[in-house]
Amino acid sequence: MRRYQPFIGCAGGGFTVSGGEPLQQPAFTRALLEAAHDAGLHTALDTSGFLGRRADDGLLDACDLVLLDIKAGTEATHRRLTRRPLAPTLEFARRLAARGTPVWVRYVLVPGLTDDPREVDRAAAFTAGLGNVERVDVLPFHKLGAPKYAKLGIRFPLADTPTPSEELVRQIRARFATGR
Repeated sequence: MRRYQPFIGCAGGGFTVSGGEPLQQPAFTRALLEAAHDAGLHTALDTSGFLGRRADDGLLDACDLVLLDIKAGTEATHRRLTRRPLAPTLEFARRLAARGTPVWVRYVLVPGLTDDPREVDRAAAFTAGLGNVERVDVLPFHKLGAPKYAKLGIRFPLADTPTPSEELVRQIRARFATGR
């Protein structure tokens, strides 16, 4: 990373650890982030937050920014999407807020799942209440992962789910902007 540091600096970039889920390997992730941070690079951690308890203070000290996926506003929808509880992600988000760590939230808009106004409003209100969220990206659902499922011989669970319209994306972004 030191070799490319001049280019990265001129380009206004930095160093992001993503995955999969980088917190599955917290020691490795910490080593990468610390090395990048020590080299003077802007650092970011891209995570679902579900394994946030694995991120010790040293790892978080080496993060200039956390890109955090908040996949749903309610426990039921989150479990339906991920088969995991929502609480660990929210707990991690609160921990980042208490530390003052800058966060960019990503919310994937999946028609029929995460587009319900009550769902969106809960996620938006939570996000607005943190105080350290610099940006919210509402990302339209897409089917780019479908070929991977086919290659593995697994039925793509969202095969019949349409991509959201531009109007729906605009409406959901507006809901986040008002922090409902």
